[in-house]
Formats: sequence, structure tokens, C-alpha cells
Amino acid sequence: MSLNSLQLTARIAALQAMRYTPAGVPVLEMALSHSAQAQELGGTREVNLSLNAVAFGAHAERLIKQAVGSEWQFKGFLADARRGKSVVFHIQEFVQN
Repeated sequence: MSLNSLQLTARIAALQAMRYTPAGVPVLEMALSHSAQAQELGGTREVNLSLNAVAFGAHAERLIKQAVGSEWQFKGFLADARRGKSVVFHIQEFVQN
């Protein structure tokens, strides 16, 4: 079985307006920013990235209330974004860092 799991410490960079699926499920799209140092080939590498993310249901309702710039530990998985031109992080769990 293949594994698709991501755990990331990131800041909320932007929150979109809450929307709802035709079934009435809340959906929140957001941008996350991550900065860290990673060890690679015996050296230290600075890592800075932005990642599009989405949360559904109760997670969306909780995240919409959080401040832009706040830092969290996120867990979830990666999937194709609409039109398959990039990836989006589907948030399944989060706690404040």
C-alpha cells in the first residue's frame, strides 16, 4: 500500500472566504507558509515554501477563526489541485504550535 501523509509546521498566510459544497459542508481554502532548516549532504539548507491547503467541515469552521500569521502543526495528505497543475494539502488534523 502506498503512503500519502504530510506533517508540517506552518503559519497561516491567507484565508479565503468560507464556501460550502452542494451538500452544505463548509470548505476553507488557505495558503500556508513554512520556514525551516534541513540537513542535506552534511550541510544545512534553508527551506522556505508556500503551500495551498484546504480544510472541510469542523476543521474549516475552526480554522476560519484563526489569525493570519498564527503557527500550527498540520497533518493531512497531498492531492492534485483543480485542473491538476499543482498540489493542495488536505488538512485532517491541526494543533497550535
